[in-house]
Amino acid sequence: MMQIVLVATGGAVGSVLRYVVGLGAMKLLGSSFPWGTLTVNVVGCFGIGVLAELIVARFGGSADLRLLLITGFLGGFTTFSAFALDAVSLFERGAAFSSFVYLASSIVVSIAATVAGMLLMRSVL
Repeated sequence: MMQIVLVATGGAVGSVLRYVVGLGAMKLLGSSFPWGTLTVNVVGCFGIGVLAELIVARFGGSADLRLLLITGFLGGFTTFSAFALDAVSLFERGAAFSSFVYLASSIVVSIAATVAGMLLMRSVL
């Protein structure tokens, strides 16, 4: 039961933060491109690289800490399903090139952010 509470707590905080980032991105950059989703996916990938390196690789963190931060918080924060819908929506609105750019940049930059987060922690610790 405690594991469910940890995932739910982390997920609640992550999803609220995702909403705030989405609002901020729309206010700053407009709504013609899914900047909020792209931002949370890249930041979430960087965060999972950092947390995986810190919790799992460096400090042998507990399963509970992984559930709270990685499964819960980052699971609530990142938006892969929204990413997929945004890509399809761009394509259906006739913005095939933007859809392709969004897909490619999300995948490449998110993987790079994961590696960057891991490398940062390896160089700091």
